Amino acid sequence: MSTTSRITAAALAAAVGMTTLAACGGSGGGSADAKTVTLVSHDSFAVSKSVLAAFEKESGYKVNFVKGGDAGKAVNQAILSKDNPQGDVFFGIDNTLLSRGLNEGLFTPYKAKGLDNVPAALQLDKDRHRVTPLDYGDICVNYDRAYFAKHKLAPPTTLDDLTKPQYKNLLVTENSATSSPGLAFQLATIAKYGNAGWQNYWKKLKANGVEVVDGWEQAYNDRFSGSAAGAGKGDKPLVVSYASSPPAEVLGKKPAPKEAPTGVATGTCFRQIEFGGLLKGAKNEKGGKALLDFLLSKQFQEDEPLKMFVNPARKDAKVPTLFTKYGTKIDKPTTLPPETITKNREQWIKQWSSLVLK
Repeated sequence: MSTTSRITAAALAAAVGMTTLAACGGSGGGSADAKTVTLVSHDSFAVSKSVLAAFEKESGYKVNFVKGGDAGKAVNQAILSKDNPQGDVFFGIDNTLLSRGLNEGLFTPYKAKGLDNVPAALQLDKDRHRVTPLDYGDICVNYDRAYFAKHKLAPPTTLDDLTKPQYKNLLVTENSATSSPGLAFQLATIAKYGNAGWQNYWKKLKANGVEVVDGWEQAYNDRFSGSAAGAGKGDKPLVVSYASSPPAEVLGKKPAPKEAPTGVATGTCFRQIEFGGLLKGAKNEKGGKALLDFLLSKQFQEDEPLKMFVNPARKDAKVPTLFTKYGTKIDKPTTLPPETITKNREQWIKQWSSLVLK
């Protein structure tokens, strides 16, 4: 999830002590060695060393990583370098950006092994298989439980709530033009209020003191009062983040608390689906297909939740107890068809920027 980008929820994992793989190897040109396969991703991609080692041993391929910033930046770079791709497989294009990658012809169709175990609702390119769904998550407003308990104020639960006087100056969100979570939150308001009403909603939100920052890390770690990484230095008890953010706040705490210190406003969520794809022009296409199969394997899918704080795409993948106990399941997230996002995204972002950033 996104994010990114989400960015992504994995950035949250890093913020509370999770380890992520550093980028290594060359910065472009794909895999020159037939026994090396290159994965291009956003910065928040992470996998357990043991899981990666098992794939490398079984497949005979050494995985090289090229990381390109948040999801939006990584996708932009992939488009700019499409005639000489940076690697063999791209991980981290989500449904808010998917149309750009498909329209630019970034991917070579490939039906990954295990796709039959992925729900049809996640397979947004199921007729052509240019991309493979690998995880999903929900962008939602998170709240700092301690703040609301101290002020004897019920936390918001819906988008409408955020415009009410009692929540004035409490919310920080990310810039739609520079952040995947920020864009997803804007799309949530469009899905809720429609073309005729979303701009009026943002006028109310702006009048109610919403703060906008460039990206997720600044919003969550610097401005949000409930962030462990920020040590409570932020003064905003509401932040646009993920439904899976609360488990990350509990990770490693002993004794384990009864509930996470942060909660989720379940009526504010937008569903993000994250995909991977075989890059067109990949120098190691065979290795790329093997890597995509690995990314959809149960082993990797069951590793994802506590490495990147996302839900596995496979319905038969087990999710860790920490994730299910402290995370929030969103039964009815908002969503928009990719073709609708494609048609309107750039105009919506310009309208949002003109309205909110003035």
